[in-house]
Amino acid sequence: MSLVTPGDVVPAGELGRVHFIAIGGAGMSGIARVMLRRGIAVSGSDARDSELLGQLGDLGAKVYVGHDASYLGDADTVVVSTAIRESNPELVEARARGLRVLHRSAALASLMAGRRAVAVAGTHGKTTTTSMLTVALQHAGADPSYCIGGQLVTTGLGADEGSGDAFVAEADESDGSFLMYTPHIAVVTNVEADHLDNYGGFEMVKENFARFVERIEPGGTLVAGADDPVAMELADLARGRGLAVRTYGATEGADLRVTGFTPRGLGSRFRIEGVEDADGADGGLDVELGVPGRHNALNAAAVVAVALALGVDAGAVRDGLASFGGAMRRLERKGEAGGVEVFDSYAHHPTELTADLEATRDYVGERAGEGAPGRIVAVFQPHLYSRTRFFAAEFGAALGLADVAVVLDVYGAREDPEPGVTGELVSAAVPEGTRAVYAPGWDEVPALVAGLARPGDVVITLGAGDVTRLGPMILERLGSA
Repeated sequence: MSLVTPGDVVPAGELGRVHFIAIGGAGMSGIARVMLRRGIAVSGSDARDSELLGQLGDLGAKVYVGHDASYLGDADTVVVSTAIRESNPELVEARARGLRVLHRSAALASLMAGRRAVAVAGTHGKTTTTSMLTVALQHAGADPSYCIGGQLVTTGLGADEGSGDAFVAEADESDGSFLMYTPHIAVVTNVEADHLDNYGGFEMVKENFARFVERIEPGGTLVAGADDPVAMELADLARGRGLAVRTYGATEGADLRVTGFTPRGLGSRFRIEGVEDADGADGGLDVELGVPGRHNALNAAAVVAVALALGVDAGAVRDGLASFGGAMRRLERKGEAGGVEVFDSYAHHPTELTADLEATRDYVGERAGEGAPGRIVAVFQPHLYSRTRFFAAEFGAALGLADVAVVLDVYGAREDPEPGVTGELVSAAVPEGTRAVYAPGWDEVPALVAGLARPGDVVITLGAGDVTRLGPMILERLGSA
């Protein structure tokens, strides 16, 4: 099953005045921003005030804090996400008036219509890949419109309207909303079991990704991660439909193959084989990134594959990749105090924890070679009771890549607590050799972590909940120690 059913796309110019319920979220605010930049009248409400609400207000949106039926005003279209309950007073009023109600993915599809749409999907890496692609295309002069599920570190923006004909969008599979899009180019980084609270099992996850590939427009292209077996099955499906396919990865036989990966501080250098020069020979592409990790080298290869499919010069894209400053909450450096560096990551799946901790280990190892030995102190907040129940053992194993693992209690988000499902399930699964600490009390964590860390260490906060708030608190404690 999919939670979002594909339907007819309403052209953006026919939406009238658009009201967003929960406009302050990363995805919703981005769509609203692009609409405002196109001259569409926008209003919206959110449960709490935020910087994003202020930015939208500065662009001309009517924004409200709280939810009330009167906030709809004379709206013609109402945009909601899967998280909005039918009991929301604004949605109740919209239904009563018979207004057009669109899922946020349908609203984004309206903006993508008529453009060369690039939809970036996958269980892991889609936010960073979408961000990298946006920056690289901007640097190459393509100036795409874009909508990312995060924010660029350099600009603080997660969406904007560009002057080019391409529209780059992160395609979210969590609720099936990526099935609203009909991309010219689709990227599938990888496919793993996740969001099982919605899908019920991995087979249904794979089925929905197959449906996503089937939505690529005729004559379009699939860019697929060659290191992932399910992505390769999707590549075969795409070829069977007569679509162009470009594969990328570290695997022998990938169309674009990453070789010679070398960590370099908080970045890396590597080569992408399979990039033809002006004479049609494989000249390869030497790339330097300012973000760490082998997984980001693979993301960069996906970006080059998309650029080639769009007809954008690979050399200009390489230079754009070198300027990429990262996306917020994707191994984002928060600061240093008391000789301890603090990073923050959105990682909330075992594979993501593993990738970020391996990248951090590369960084710590390189520093040790310079005479600054240090440890990794991981501060992990499990996200969702269902995900914790499904993956507690895998989370624990991933945290074994750290020297010290501090595990918070579960951030429930949209879910009610489940008896017996706590962060202690994860801390108990951390292997011997890593010190594991279960810290269910939020207030105690900054002082606890500051006490555990010592000069030369790296602290990394991990999770999709409010664990991101801890970084500045830990830095403050370290600075006052």
